[in-house]
Amino acid sequence: MVQINPSILSADFARLADEAEAVRGADWLHVDVMDSHFVPNLTLGTPVVEALSKATSTPLDCHLMIDEPDRWAPQYVEAGAGSVTFHAEAAAAPVRLAREIKALGARASMALKPATPVEQYEDLLPELDMLLIMTVEPGFGGQAFLDIMLPKIRRARRLMDKHGLQMWLQVDGGVSASTIEQCAEAGADVFVAGSSVYGTDDPAAAVRALREQAEEAARRAADAPPAPSA
Repeated sequence: MVQINPSILSADFARLADEAEAVRGADWLHVDVMDSHFVPNLTLGTPVVEALSKATSTPLDCHLMIDEPDRWAPQYVEAGAGSVTFHAEAAAAPVRLAREIKALGARASMALKPATPVEQYEDLLPELDMLLIMTVEPGFGGQAFLDIMLPKIRRARRLMDKHGLQMWLQVDGGVSASTIEQCAEAGADVFVAGSSVYGTDDPAAAVRALREQAEEAARRAADAPPAPSA
């Protein structure tokens, strides 16, 4: 099932409650948490997540681009996040962390930076509810989509299918009307979109349009003959 998660990194931070309402109909609201250590940018933390969770009925998908997620991730569940993503490159004990997030009642997700191979985490996939493939270098919104990540998305989907996993495959970075179909055809089903939603006059309409594109691309991919291994 296709899901569209608008990223508030591209929203007006002075009007977050209104900006959350502006994308009514979205599946999740994507919240980028950056600490200026794991990535060079600094955004927001648990107080804003807690306030936002009370201001919107759309569930929050928190992407932690931070050091020491083993220490901090549980606090985001307690603040109201329905899904928490930690980075494989930063987690000291990813299996334990994924289990702790789920035990607290949220979905557990792991993110991979562009240069991090998915294959080395094959055995860990059954512990996760979602895998995030970064299609830009994490840290700043508005970057251009890295099309060299498409084979990695395909490989990730094949690994999930190999193990019969019903987990979600998310892409984040440069997702727009010109790139979402490629991602959907490669096997992604959850799409984080920032400026391509909040940079428009009608964010809710942008969400609907992106969903329609991704659903059509997914249908085409399902009807197509199997692609050769990448």
